[in-house]
Amino acid sequence: MIIRKTPEQIDLMAASGEILVRCLKMVTAKARAGVTTEELDAAAEKFIRSQDAVPAFKGYRGFPGSICASPNSMVVHGIPGPYELQRGDILSIDVGVIKDGWVSDAAMTIPIGPIDRGARQLLDVTKASLFAGVAQMQVGNHLGDVSAAIQHSVEAEGLSIIRTLVGHGVGREMHEEPQVPNFGEPGKGPELEEGMVLAIEPMVNARGPLVRMGDDGWSVYSEDDSLAAHFEFTVAVTADGPRILTPWHEES
Repeated sequence: MIIRKTPEQIDLMAASGEILVRCLKMVTAKARAGVTTEELDAAAEKFIRSQDAVPAFKGYRGFPGSICASPNSMVVHGIPGPYELQRGDILSIDVGVIKDGWVSDAAMTIPIGPIDRGARQLLDVTKASLFAGVAQMQVGNHLGDVSAAIQHSVEAEGLSIIRTLVGHGVGREMHEEPQVPNFGEPGKGPELEEGMVLAIEPMVNARGPLVRMGDDGWSVYSEDDSLAAHFEFTVAVTADGPRILTPWHEES
């Protein structure tokens, strides 16, 4: 069952998202060569708790971190640890926040210093595909319109959508119905209605679409070890169009 939210509940999710955005911007500013992912995680947890909020990922199904930090060929669910960032890396940072019982979820992939042309294309295309999907979050559209827009945006540039990882509904729980594939057919799937809130999150490999699970049981890598990128917003369907509740793209 897809749980629709009231305008007041969406405002509460936006308040959670505002904390998340400030956290994400703080962490990305700290992410530079020589810094470890566990240092980023500690900074994120300290900030989130200072806002009378809770890191949504910490302890979720046993996950040990407050953020997911996934470098290079690691797509998602990277456990923060001793990995030391290096110039030329790309790093996906995924953050979840619970404030007053409401969850927000967002991610972005950032460069660590200068990166090569292929890595820059991967980041630019994946980010653009997120906005293409968000643009379809209109009352009366279908979930397949969102999925197809993401898929077309990525594949038109010769990159690969990962098909085994999906976005999801979000609200009082971090994962609610429906699942949101990043590929599909326009006009298919549930009709989008006012009050639906979805985590839209394209995950893209530079080469093939397949992935493999890491030895830790959490981290997911591109199977061919090509670079991977991940961008995510929490987005509400409203009568006035899509409302991004985690607007990390906006200037603060």
